Amino acid sequence: MSFSFFDIFWMLLLLISFWPMFKHRSIESQRVKKIRYIEKQRGSRVITLIHRQELFNILGLPITRFINIEDSEHVLRAIRLTPDDMPIDIVLHTPGGLVLASEQIALALKRHPAKVTVFIPHYAMSGGTMIALAADEIVMDENAVAGPVDPQLGEYPAVSILKAVERKDVNEIDDRTLILADVADKAMRQVNEFIIELLKDRMTDEDARRVAETLTSGRWTHDYPLTCEQLGKLGINISCELPKEIHQLMELYPQPGQRRPSVQYIPIPYGTNRRER
Repeated sequence: MSFSFFDIFWMLLLLISFWPMFKHRSIESQRVKKIRYIEKQRGSRVITLIHRQELFNILGLPITRFINIEDSEHVLRAIRLTPDDMPIDIVLHTPGGLVLASEQIALALKRHPAKVTVFIPHYAMSGGTMIALAADEIVMDENAVAGPVDPQLGEYPAVSILKAVERKDVNEIDDRTLILADVADKAMRQVNEFIIELLKDRMTDEDARRVAETLTSGRWTHDYPLTCEQLGKLGINISCELPKEIHQLMELYPQPGQRRPSVQYIPIPYGTNRRER
């Protein structure tokens, strides 16, 4: 049986067209296998919350993903599918995102009766740090970083808006700035109180207020990297020895060229004494 040039051309075209789909399916299968392996090793539910910079369609425009309401919906569903006596392990790799979504995830993790462990292989800034503070234990790579959780209003830190208003006479400030200052003041108090609420069950009230003040007061710029050692000195329960399996899992989340779900877990309810197949 002979093939013409055009037959070969169309075969190659079909192969090239379907190859990305085959590759995606292969990586997806490897992720599920690695997640199941970690779950069996630790007897836990594993949830990933991973954000990468991605290319937008055929134009190749870079877009940065962040924690949003869709993420919180998926994570909350994963938590609901997890028995009360089963630990949860959540892998965070995120620049942060919406305060509302981050708080929803943090509260759901805090309310989970079994142990919650957050793994940070590279970074979890802003809202990612807020989620991490809800865990019973944070496990970071020795080179990974978290960040401050001071609120931002648009492009400006809330604390900087308040300081700018304090330095000027009220008669010299326009109404919009005064309104922003009022919102900034509320945001500062709300986030501070929320962090205290997350921490108070695992440390004294005084220590919880101290840590919350350190992380929310605007002592540093919002992108300031907080290392594992720095967080440990604050009194947070943290380990700097990240299991190699978490690094192996992260290798299955390369910088992609197409959109994929940020949150991933095996979408079935787990029984305490489930049989492995």
